[in-house]
Amino acid sequence: MKELAEHGVPVTVTCRVLKLSRQPYYRWLAAPVTASQVVAALRANALFDAHRDDPEFGHRLLADEARQCGQPMADRTAWAITSSNGWWSAFGKKKARGRGKKPGPPVHDDLCAVSDERGRTRHEFVADAPNRLWLTDIPPAPEGREVPPPSTRPPKASCTCARSRTRSPGGSWATRSTHG
Repeated sequence: MKELAEHGVPVTVTCRVLKLSRQPYYRWLAAPVTASQVVAALRANALFDAHRDDPEFGHRLLADEARQCGQPMADRTAWAITSSNGWWSAFGKKKARGRGKKPGPPVHDDLCAVSDERGRTRHEFVADAPNRLWLTDIPPAPEGREVPPPSTRPPKASCTCARSRTRSPGGSWATRSTHG
């Protein structure tokens, strides 16, 4: 903006075009980079250098390495910097399995799958020759729908509470009490 002001463009017009307000611009002009921002950048650089050298270190060991390089900080500060930048230990953070990931390719060839004229995948349970299609290749499909394989987890316990929420005839929510 200084260059534009030297050429005769007012700061007000420049701030309006850049969609900036003048007061923060003048505040930044008085002190462009604060001392705390410089310290935070130096700490982040020290933590990043330590993480690049030893990616298996957690935030506490990275903080120790940064202290040895001359950047003292609390472990909580090191955690805040490393977590906000995504510098996780190679051993500490598990990969997302099932949360937000798309399913991978099938583990084996689906011998029953056939594409119809609309491009949808259908299943035909007919073998071309002996020993080509096994019972384990056929997914269970009651009532014409495919069902996911049974879970190995135990079933969730249901909770029957003494008090339950029901709708009253007027349409509002009421609490049914078991006390007479």
